[in-house]
Amino acid sequence: MSSPGPVVPRGKARGISVESMSRTLEDEILAGRLGPGVRLEEPALAARFGTSRTPVREALRQLIAIGLVSKLPNKGVVVTPLDQRRTVEMFEAMAELEAMAARLSAERMSEVARQRLQKVLDRSRGCLQAQNHAGYEALNTTFHSAIYKGSGNEVIAELVAGMRRRVAPFRRAQFSMTGRLEKSFVEHSAVLDAILRRDGAGAAEAMRVHLETVRETSIAFLEGGHRAPNSLKVAG
Repeated sequence: MSSPGPVVPRGKARGISVESMSRTLEDEILAGRLGPGVRLEEPALAARFGTSRTPVREALRQLIAIGLVSKLPNKGVVVTPLDQRRTVEMFEAMAELEAMAARLSAERMSEVARQRLQKVLDRSRGCLQAQNHAGYEALNTTFHSAIYKGSGNEVIAELVAGMRRRVAPFRRAQFSMTGRLEKSFVEHSAVLDAILRRDGAGAAEAMRVHLETVRETSIAFLEGGHRAPNSLKVAG
């Protein structure tokens, strides 16, 4: 069988940012539209997104950093087969880091910060009712980021933010699953309730439960009919 060819341009998007370019490619990889072995060539991507090769190069660097593509000798940048075991391990690490941040936030977060966190959850309820996935996703990031900051530990905040970037495409994909917004809101409510009660152990446990559900939903997305057949490598 011949190896996959280079990525085919899908239409230009003038003025696109590096972040938007990276998110678009991430989503296409997770959806299986860019399968394992497909080459992502800078000239073709620059033509597709209507930009120069410099931002394309930066977007590819971001994809390499989170493990969705690899740079291979004599082949350039190619899409990497998704490894379910590694995905599970990343979420395992993420759950522990976020649980730690939630525990410390329950113990250290100021009253003003707690009130702000409550307002974020209230706004996300509006997005849930309107089935505004993009709005909910943005507030989801705000909610978690506030908890990282509320931990009062800059090292933990940096570690958990870095890990979040690595699993961001998977966390984003989960919101396409039926009923996920509703469950996410319930899980966030449990985390906030524990933080407001200054219950460190309860906040940590609620956050672990939340991240375990995120992991399971993300894996279900990858294993389900959302991807092209045989495009997910399952590690034994």
